[in-house]
Amino acid sequence: MRVSRYNLPHANAMHHMPYILYYAIPGFVLLLIIEAVLAARMNLDLYELPDTGASITMGLGMLAIGLVTKPVVFVLYTLLNRFALFDLGYAWWVWPLAWVGDELSYYAFHRASHEIRFFWASHVVHHSSTRYNLGTALRQSWTSQFFGWIFWMWMPLVGFKPMMIMTMQALSLIYQYWIHTQMIETMGPLEKIFNTPAHHRAHHGSNPRYIDRNHGGTLILLDRWLGTFEPESEEVRYGLTTNIHTYNPVRIAFHEWADMLRDVWHARSWHDRWMYVFGRPGWKPESSVEDSVARAVVAGD
Repeated sequence: MRVSRYNLPHANAMHHMPYILYYAIPGFVLLLIIEAVLAARMNLDLYELPDTGASITMGLGMLAIGLVTKPVVFVLYTLLNRFALFDLGYAWWVWPLAWVGDELSYYAFHRASHEIRFFWASHVVHHSSTRYNLGTALRQSWTSQFFGWIFWMWMPLVGFKPMMIMTMQALSLIYQYWIHTQMIETMGPLEKIFNTPAHHRAHHGSNPRYIDRNHGGTLILLDRWLGTFEPESEEVRYGLTTNIHTYNPVRIAFHEWADMLRDVWHARSWHDRWMYVFGRPGWKPESSVEDSVARAVVAGD
């Protein structure tokens, strides 16, 4: 597909957008059934019907919302691509670069989704299950698609084509499906390079040592290089530090947004309001006071 540098893509071009993720749904369902059957035969308590039902509902909601947001994001990327520094095109050597670019963007997005409450309010959905199985992979946010694209907006400005960017995003999500399993203990030497079930199990842990670790998409290299890697070394407690105890999809989707708005409404200062939205998840005014005291003590030493 060729897109003019000065015009929006023709309506027919939109039909060629990379909806690869939607084509992967039958494979997702088949693998989920296989895992559930194997777990039952091995007497492993991996699945719980209400929990899996909630996760599937969240996934279907995400796909439905994507039918609206994907064309909009495609147009936004196309507009940005008009001002690209380079015209990279679709040559074979550009695809590996796009993979690296997507991995960088995903790492930044995923890490921000754990360290900034505004983004966590959306991403918390994916961590809200106390189960870990292929059904959990389907427990996706209904809101992240409205703003997550900002972490990829540099790519069309550099020169990557919107079609290529969105294809790599879809392929990354497809890859991340299979790592939501307890059936695979280790991938051997591949653990050093790729994101694997062991690495992602640790990511989903509420154990203190696992919180905010292993943010990579297909690779684990950025985590190793940037100090956010943690190997799976103790039994993982799945879920949140404070679990929400609900299978209601609407509450799962919006509970943290509601809590955040409530905190902002009752905040005593604009500084506190800002921190409630853009501070770390769990930030409280008293914590800032304690941090200030601690820094003063350290400075005094």
